[in-house]
Amino acid sequence: MLEIWYGGTFDPVHNGHLAIARAAAELFEVPVTLAPAADPPHRPRPGADAQQRARMLDLAVAGDPRLRVDRRELHRAGPSWTVDTLRELRAERGAQAPLALLLGADSFRSLPTWRHWRQLPTLAHFIVAGRIDQGDVAQLPEPPELTAAFAGRWQQAPARLATMPAGLAYHLRQPLRAESATAVRQAIACGAPAWRGWLPAAVAAQIQAEGLYGAGSGTDAASAGEPRP
Repeated sequence: MLEIWYGGTFDPVHNGHLAIARAAAELFEVPVTLAPAADPPHRPRPGADAQQRARMLDLAVAGDPRLRVDRRELHRAGPSWTVDTLRELRAERGAQAPLALLLGADSFRSLPTWRHWRQLPTLAHFIVAGRIDQGDVAQLPEPPELTAAFAGRWQQAPARLATMPAGLAYHLRQPLRAESATAVRQAIACGAPAWRGWLPAAVAAQIQAEGLYGAGSGTDAASAGEPRP
């Protein structure tokens, strides 16, 4: 059975993250594991610490059997390199187990900046989530070296990924969503009420209770709040 791994900072986890994970779970008919990075190497320091972000993920997936949370990157010292996580998973699952990495189109296009990125297709398949409003995500601009590295890997049938351990790629299309972790954090910090609708209610409640991202310090402080990415 194919295993799908969805890593990220999740600072905070929002409905857009969950929409991607659920779309993959429904299409491939397998659970999706969400793995928060302890020390993400490609972005500024997160607004919430790793344990807080992991707890928000627990709240976000509660009651949904399609989604799981894995904390392995929180227990590893140093930067949370994806290649290290995939090597660890490959050692645990064995050489023949089908394994896929789920990520957004923007993250995919940044792949050449990742540590040992050319090794990643030898360790897992790629499921790249693009928005339906963007048309064919395969036609979006990307670095030439990335295009060359993935030439011949793209599949039309999702079932193909379960027939091999690694090396294939699939475009997962989903409806447009407005959420982004950056927008959520900015809205919380300035007290804009819209952020509550971008998060699961339990996550928003944790953010407000712990005062994350400046919750309670803006004009919305008197209202009940919710946590984000």
